Amino acid sequence: MRCETLALSRDGDSAALAAELRALVPSPESVSAEVAAIIADVRERGDDALRAYTRRFDTGDAEPPPLIVTAAELDRAADELDKDVRAGLERAIENVGLVAAAGLRDDQAVVFDDGHEITLREAPVNRAGIYVPGGRAPYPSTVVMGVVTARVAGVTRVAVCAPPGRDKDLDPVVLGACRLAGASTVYRMGGAQAVAALAHGTREVQAVDVIAGPGNLYVQEAKRQVSTGVGIDGFAGPSDLFVIADPDADAELVALDLLAQAEHGP
Repeated sequence: MRCETLALSRDGDSAALAAELRALVPSPESVSAEVAAIIADVRERGDDALRAYTRRFDTGDAEPPPLIVTAAELDRAADELDKDVRAGLERAIENVGLVAAAGLRDDQAVVFDDGHEITLREAPVNRAGIYVPGGRAPYPSTVVMGVVTARVAGVTRVAVCAPPGRDKDLDPVVLGACRLAGASTVYRMGGAQAVAALAHGTREVQAVDVIAGPGNLYVQEAKRQVSTGVGIDGFAGPSDLFVIADPDADAELVALDLLAQAEHGP
């Protein structure tokens, strides 16, 4: 990961620094074009395109692992969880389930003066896809929030996807969380290509009705582009934190502020 060190003195050129910082972020136009090309490629070549992008973006040109995580692998990951980690996940699953259940509403009937009646009914979709980001830290919390909420809502099948690392597998805590939360299927895939596969389907990936979960600029742009055909939860991420402190600032307070996003790495 490239880390830039930038310094600005009291007499520095703030405009030049701002321009340098903006240059580190790809333009919306370039992101949109690249994502559109990836989506079109996945629609045309399916699983072959998924594997090619996994080699390019995730496994460092190494042969990608099987796309679908087996039930035995999920069982093993859950069985091998640290007992405290498992207890924390189970508590989180219970709490998220309670909150999700509280949000469910019964049918509501509206009766007009002329006798006509309209019933408002919330119905679950058949299939949902939960995108779990990769990166420097695992995100089992995304698994819990997405899968449990969908299950409580009555979604029939809940798929989870996450990009494999250089070791060609998913984080074991993420896998364990998938089993405990009740994911139907887990895919080793990430990025815009994963969103495309969930939206349009491939030979190995079953298309879903709704895609939810956070991700980087490319993932969010992919969700936007496929949203004419599938539902999305919105645009979440990437999340950032910027702390401005002068030499007299309390270092402990600055450090505590940074902890809000420390799991993402520098």
